[in-house]
Amino acid sequence: MTATRFRIGCGAGFAADRVQPAADLVERGGLDAIALECLGERTVALAHLRRLRDPGAGFDPMLAKRLTALVGPMSRTGTRLITNAGAADPMAAGRMAADIAAAAGAPMRVAVVLGDDVLDRLDPDAAAWEDGRPLEAHGELVSANAYIGVDALLPALGTGAQMVVTGRLADPSLFLGPMMHAYDWDPADLDLLARGTVVGHLLECAGQVTGGYFADPGVKPVPGLADLGYPIAEVAPDGSAVITKLPGTGGLVDRRTVVEQLTYEVIDPRAYLTPDVSADMTAVRIAELGADRVGVSGAKGAERPAELKVSVGHRAGFRGEAELGYAGRGAADRARLAAEIVGARLEGVVPRLRIDVIGVDSLHGATLSEGVEPYECRLRVAGTAPDRAAAEAVAEEVSALYTAGPAGGGGLRTSVGEVIGVLSAGIPREAVETRVEVVGATGGAQ
Repeated sequence: MTATRFRIGCGAGFAADRVQPAADLVERGGLDAIALECLGERTVALAHLRRLRDPGAGFDPMLAKRLTALVGPMSRTGTRLITNAGAADPMAAGRMAADIAAAAGAPMRVAVVLGDDVLDRLDPDAAAWEDGRPLEAHGELVSANAYIGVDALLPALGTGAQMVVTGRLADPSLFLGPMMHAYDWDPADLDLLARGTVVGHLLECAGQVTGGYFADPGVKPVPGLADLGYPIAEVAPDGSAVITKLPGTGGLVDRRTVVEQLTYEVIDPRAYLTPDVSADMTAVRIAELGADRVGVSGAKGAERPAELKVSVGHRAGFRGEAELGYAGRGAADRARLAAEIVGARLEGVVPRLRIDVIGVDSLHGATLSEGVEPYECRLRVAGTAPDRAAAEAVAEEVSALYTAGPAGGGGLRTSVGEVIGVLSAGIPREAVETRVEVVGATGGAQ
């Protein structure tokens, strides 16, 4: 760490994010730490579904590719990595991480944070936040992961391991934990925790704060998006920070990109709730300090929530989905006729069915599309049902349109798969017990 600034970058903002920007950050960024934020409600539920089918497939499927690109630069720079890509099986992910580093000739210790899986501790009669019904009333529960925070992460950082792998660690906690460890922040200093949380929230979606999701041609132009640079925070001991990116990369960091990301997924800016703190973002001050350099300071903190949020996965049946394209004169009319045919054929077969004509009415409905006749469009049919056979009927009926429907259909795509629904609930903090295991280069626990 530098004398006055802790440098932390974000190398991934979701499970399918690019790999190269993270390697670039580690190689050229002068980072003390890099975080890979790869887990959301949907991705952790899908990870559990994969693990039910294959016990060795419970972590992020892109983790091996990411680590293969990173362990070389990490060994040269000493950068520490923290990721929640362990998903439904952090232990297996940690062993794999240690083995990848060893195979690359750069053996590293990996600290694995365990304990976020609380399926055996969750009350199935607890109310789902979405509708107030008991969790078990929604179907068989297959996963329950508590959003753990820095309480769980700090012991892992304290082991000195160069890589830390977790499961459902909250997004901003991935960044707050390394800041607290570097500066030995007092957990009782809620303003410091709030400031670190705000910095983590700004970084957690990677390229969003450097202009990626911000870009809107003609309205909010952003240069060089094909070579988008991912963000770095230069964090001071008082929790203030400068958000920036690597020189020579595409993208943009200015007041607008920072403000837009600051408000992302925030319901109440006066009380942004995490496992660590309740952050008041209305006190945040933002100042442009130069090209691609924005200062952030001033958040206030209050006591953290009494409970931890839990992301709960349940079996929700099967989904069938199919698309077929139409082009040329009368394309929309032919697609609408195809929609009528499929709707009639699936009536009473698929309980929940949605039919759209993409390019005409899929986003804003039929009213706003009146008078718009595109040259090309796509019929999309999606349905969910308790059994696979009914979901397969969606794909079958759209496929049949090749010869049994309107002229000119083409470009068929179909898929059928099990659906894991996602719910939210609370769990008492004392019901969640986390622990750390350190894995060596050979994959054995130390």
